[in-house]
Amino acid sequence: MVPVACRACGAKVLARKSSWQQTSVQWSADAAQRCPQRRDSEALAAHGRRTVFLSCSELSESIVEAVRAGRLSIVDETVDVAP
Repeated sequence: MVPVACRACGAKVLARKSSWQQTSVQWSADAAQRCPQRRDSEALAAHGRRTVFLSCSELSESIVEAVRAGRLSIVDETVDVAP
């Protein structure tokens, strides 16, 4: 897993891209507090509403940006090499 910072709020998480469709994210307590989308979801849950936090759109874009910039690799991506 590789550290990735959200470009919107600065939350730093550990991320792993298995494919373009699959991303694993490990949140620290600090990152969860910094992320407004995560904080809002947890606030709703505290008021008796069942919510499941699936992802933060800003962090998702930051992770894609990290892949495109070469800071995070896609584990299962194969590259064809010409003989």
